Amino acid sequence: MAASDVIPESLVQCLSDHSQSSQSISSVTYFPNNSSYTTVLHSYIRNLRFMSPTTPKPSFIIAPTHVSHLQASVICSKIHELEIRIRSGGHDYDGLSYVSAAPFILLDMFNLRSISVNIDDQTAWVESGATLGELYYRIAEKSKIHGFPAGVCPTVGVGGHLSGGGYGNMMRKYGLSVDNIIDAQVVDVSGRVLDRASMGEDLFWAIRGGGGASFGVILSWKIMLVAVPEIVTVFRVEKTIEQGATDIVHQWQYVADKIHEDLFIRIVVLPVIERAIGQ
Repeated sequence: MAASDVIPESLVQCLSDHSQSSQSISSVTYFPNNSSYTTVLHSYIRNLRFMSPTTPKPSFIIAPTHVSHLQASVICSKIHELEIRIRSGGHDYDGLSYVSAAPFILLDMFNLRSISVNIDDQTAWVESGATLGELYYRIAEKSKIHGFPAGVCPTVGVGGHLSGGGYGNMMRKYGLSVDNIIDAQVVDVSGRVLDRASMGEDLFWAIRGGGGASFGVILSWKIMLVAVPEIVTVFRVEKTIEQGATDIVHQWQYVADKIHEDLFIRIVVLPVIERAIGQ
């Protein structure tokens, strides 16, 4: 079913029948003939090549505000043989979170972004639609000496980042993000809401690094906060090839894994867009 096809009334009714929220699922469902469809679709596409007219589009978009919206989406997409793509921050540059060759629906998680920080037990629950920047901000509101080891880009979605492993500047000291996840809420293929105890350790292991969307829809993660200094030092050194960048990279390979775990050095290779006069 292409995005331009007529949506069966039975599918619309199915979504309504399996949703139990006080907010109707129809109010957060966007069909191609809806004026907001394109705006919602494009709002979290980070790779412009997937905005072309030839890019496969979802049959419709659901921006859930309640767990029952997720359950209804999973149950009804299975009944009507539609694939599901799940998008939080949209930073999948291969478009895997919002493009498919087969008929599909898009679950856009941006409405599910609540964050609850508990400094007393040094944990937090964070919904998949939240961004890393929002998570860091909410932690900092409660404590200046707590943090969470994850990425540096503030607009990356928590859902995809954590289920993919979670690489960041504190990994040398605290490991990947997934090493600091202690529970999760997942909607499985049958529409059941599972936590760590009910899903079992095998599935809990799989969603932490194996790509959560391969196994269900991740509603939220429970993370373990880590200790951080109140003040940190950050510096940046930019060198071109002509200025000896190759030598720096060569030396970095010998020291990066041997320095103190509180120090993190990363190499980023960027193109020289423009040069100053005389350079």
